[in-house]
Amino acid sequence: VQLQASGGGLVQAGGSLRLSCTASGSAFSLNSMGWYRQAGGNQRELVATLSSEGRPHYADSVKGRFTISGQTAKNTVYLQMNSLKPEDTAVYYCHGDVLLAATDYEIPYDYWGQGTQVTVSS
Repeated sequence: VQLQASGGGLVQAGGSLRLSCTASGSAFSLNSMGWYRQAGGNQRELVATLSSEGRPHYADSVKGRFTISGQTAKNTVYLQMNSLKPEDTAVYYCHGDVLLAATDYEIPYDYWGQGTQVTVSS
């Protein structure tokens, strides 16, 4: 299973960016998909997730500004980021909570895409 993320870039404060992530492979399904970010030497932190039932969950720091959408059944998730702030600057990672046919779709595994840089200038 591979997760491919795209859409990062440089934007001024107050601007918008949209990230996309697609999972590919065979014999898998997704419990959830989402986005995490890591800035400098900080720990990777949750930004937003989308469950297989379509329920979103957001970090408090992005509520009201970011919107996660997509469908795990279609192996695709998006993150619309509005009203960006300099503190949103980070490498953003797509994450999948993956169930594999090899383990009867019973054990979730963490899969990560490559990071995509988001830089917000003040």
